[in-house]
Amino acid sequence: MASINQNAYSGALPDFRNLGIVLRVLLAVNLFAFAAAVVKSRNLQAYWQNVTEIGALVEPLLILSLVVLALFSGWLRRLPYWLGVIIVLALELGLATGLYHVGQTLLEGEPTPLWRYWVLVAFCTLALLVYFDLRGRALSPALTEARLQALQARIRPHFLFNSINAVLSLIRQDPKRAEEALEDMADLFRVLMADNRELAPLAREVELCRQYLDLEQLRLGERLKVEWRTERMPRDALVPPLVLQPLIENAIYHGIEPRVEPGVISIEIHGDGKRLHAVLKNPFSESGEHHAGNRMAVANIRERLQLHFDAEASLVTKATDGNYQVHITMPYRKSREP
Repeated sequence: MASINQNAYSGALPDFRNLGIVLRVLLAVNLFAFAAAVVKSRNLQAYWQNVTEIGALVEPLLILSLVVLALFSGWLRRLPYWLGVIIVLALELGLATGLYHVGQTLLEGEPTPLWRYWVLVAFCTLALLVYFDLRGRALSPALTEARLQALQARIRPHFLFNSINAVLSLIRQDPKRAEEALEDMADLFRVLMADNRELAPLAREVELCRQYLDLEQLRLGERLKVEWRTERMPRDALVPPLVLQPLIENAIYHGIEPRVEPGVISIEIHGDGKRLHAVLKNPFSESGEHHAGNRMAVANIRERLQLHFDAEASLVTKATDGNYQVHITMPYRKSREP
């Protein structure tokens, strides 16, 4: 285990464009504001007055901050962590100061001193940054663990042995095809053993799946039929590595191998401008073993999607009309995140 790179945590600021990050910030800041109003109030009437006064500053500041941070998120994540924290804190204090002077002209009564708002804004900002930093560190081992579990689930001995036997049977009959099969195996296992923490081009993921299916076609022959629907696939999209291959392997292992008659695996990939969709279908057995066999691969992929995209990605499975379907949805990203 010591040889495995477990330093998955990048030490960067959170991605302020991520939906999960935005929702957490909205919830946390509003809770801080309500708590501050409670602490400051002596009775119910004073509480509502304080809620109105604090909300007049906090809500516009919160919305404006999220917009500004989202615009500069890529640049901020490229900076050293300590410098990014200083810039974010200075930005929040500057916005708070400007909105304070605008807000006080709209409120009646004695204004709360500006320094109190500075304390509240600084406390909220630093508390959130510490939370996201600790969360990133906590998820880092989970990313490594998910990778190891996924590798154990994918590199099944039966696939390795069957592929080698299939290649051996071709060496005398079709040496060139045997050589191509060995190259496909080398490419496949090179990716399986690589450090797969960064997003990879979707076109490469599809090519890897085709190489894997070519290897399985050697031993399954006409029993395996594959339908690709990639006419609307955005080739420049970035996805977590090996997000499709383990699902295709499970589709073969649980949907094609138990059958005597031919079976069809359908793979459809398309984008709608902001989202990327991948839908995989394969024959479904009513024995119940299908769900148990897919549980590990589906859980691993769902966890990796969450680690990469938080609440912006989803994986949904369903079994209907003799077919098992997996539908993956994730953000459409064209360039690597820092």
